[in-house]
Amino acid sequence: MNTLYSILDSLLPFDWLGYNFMKNAFIAILLIAPLLGILGTMAVNNKMAFFSDALGHSALTGVALGVVLGVENEIISMVAFGVLLALIIAKVKKAKTASSDTVISVFSSASIALGLVILSAGGGFQKYSQYLIGDILSISASEIAMLAAAFVAVIAVWALIFNKLLLLSINRELAASRGVKTSLIENIFVVLVAVVVMLSIKWIGVLLINSLLILPAAAARNVARNSRQYLAFSVLISLVCGISGLIFAYYADTSAGATIVLICSAVFFITYLFRRK
Repeated sequence: MNTLYSILDSLLPFDWLGYNFMKNAFIAILLIAPLLGILGTMAVNNKMAFFSDALGHSALTGVALGVVLGVENEIISMVAFGVLLALIIAKVKKAKTASSDTVISVFSSASIALGLVILSAGGGFQKYSQYLIGDILSISASEIAMLAAAFVAVIAVWALIFNKLLLLSINRELAASRGVKTSLIENIFVVLVAVVVMLSIKWIGVLLINSLLILPAAAARNVARNSRQYLAFSVLISLVCGISGLIFAYYADTSAGATIVLICSAVFFITYLFRRK
């Protein structure tokens, strides 16, 4: 990490990068923002805003189950529960016994309630309240290494399934007629979303993670004219909002996650007005 810090100091000699915790947060944003940007495009295309919100809420249940089962690293229990919940929701949605938003809302409500009940037993919820808001300034070097590994893995899988997923988002029947294994591709996608959301929760927060997944993609959709622009604009908006939000939060002494979301919201409204014109 010292070598990376030296490179940042030489390339970006700004006072806000004068502290190691700010360097860690900056590197984390460079890893998290592109992932949320690319996954957000398909989440918006497939009208899955409620889905990602449900995953965010389920993080507390993942933490709670980790506590009950004695799992020392809460990220492991969060990711495991998030992946399981994502696959269950995808399975129930395919059954079409109820509308998608109803199914997702039920799972979201039940999961966050279960997590709160378990973690609040004996008045012990206070030490887990950080998951609600998150704190990207607290990320450590080892956690950055974990994010970097996840970044490489998710990008590799995304490159393999992107064309099939794009076709699937346009027309499921057409994708199936072209030999796309629709259920498999959908499951891979929801697992990717679950992993990225759960890995980001600790630093972004349950209350904000869905916004950072959906807003950049929604803003990009307002101005993009094709799928390549859509993907590129989403990643670019996510990165610009993430970095500018971190810098603004440093000088204004505000919550970094909330500041980033506010900037993303402003960009969305600007692009929405541009689209109407």
